[in-house]
Amino acid sequence: MGSSSNRVPITSTELANLWMTYQDKTMIMRFLEYFLKHAEHEETRKILRYYYERAIESVAFVSNIFQQEGAVIPMGFTEKDLNKEAPKLFDYMYDAMYLHLMAKIGTNLYALYSTMSYRQDIRQFFRSLTEEGQEAYDQITQILLEAGILSRPPYVSMPKEVKFVQDKKYMTGLNWLSNERSLNTLEISLIHHAIETNLTGMQLMIGFAQVAQDQQVRNHFVNGMKLSMKIETSLGEFLRQDYIEPPATHAGKATNSTISPFSDKLMLYNTNLLTTFGLGSNALGGAFSLRTDLPAKMALLSKDIYSFAKQGGLIMLKNGWMEEPPQVEDRNQLTKR
Repeated sequence: MGSSSNRVPITSTELANLWMTYQDKTMIMRFLEYFLKHAEHEETRKILRYYYERAIESVAFVSNIFQQEGAVIPMGFTEKDLNKEAPKLFDYMYDAMYLHLMAKIGTNLYALYSTMSYRQDIRQFFRSLTEEGQEAYDQITQILLEAGILSRPPYVSMPKEVKFVQDKKYMTGLNWLSNERSLNTLEISLIHHAIETNLTGMQLMIGFAQVAQDQQVRNHFVNGMKLSMKIETSLGEFLRQDYIEPPATHAGKATNSTISPFSDKLMLYNTNLLTTFGLGSNALGGAFSLRTDLPAKMALLSKDIYSFAKQGGLIMLKNGWMEEPPQVEDRNQLTKR
């Protein structure tokens, strides 16, 4: 990599995405520190350790760029946001399930950031983070499958001929008074993905609700529990109508601990990140479905998810926990006399 490419100042987009990466990586470091202390599965422990060290490297890279550019290093999340002495909040293999979910988010997020970057070193940085997320997903998925914790999506009969949609009824929903079409595999894949992520998210909300210090924050996590259950139940019904059992897991439940390992600020930020990911997934699910009833249901759920995200943001704002992203110069203010 030529050094001349790195003398180009970073753009507003690169600044924003590096800033967000600093927030996300310092957040996940706190979770990995906690999970490493309580990890029972040796193979999972090795993976947690490896990605913890990679997160340290990523934070150092961003800090170095900010120093070169004369930008203040963000606060992010520090050891003050973690209580390592807290008892175990989640039982067997939840650490792997959490990393599985965060690897999905990381792969999507950093792939997007890499396509929004122009400076060579930053393009390569986000490309490496995308590969890191894919690698983590691959490794942890294998562990969860071998442990019998992940439910594979349903199998279907293989298509034997190419078909084209001939009837407008293909785009209508299921009507109990008529014999409408079953789900196609695109729709099944999106439903399965949404349910799988919400099962992990629901256990996270249960654990957070048990240990949150502030009553308003606790109520927010309880609402998160209910919302995750609503999504799982609503979308699961589409599968059940075609006699497909929705995914479920027997592991990774919240324990009965009420002592928080994490600050309310850290838990809220993580919840907001997952909620934003959920909004994106729901929008994707609605866009790729050719049935009218499934996108309609996803649109209603998106409205609930958006309201939940907004409420989380307001709570962070009220408590002074929302770190402000770098801002464009206010020309109106600067030109006032």
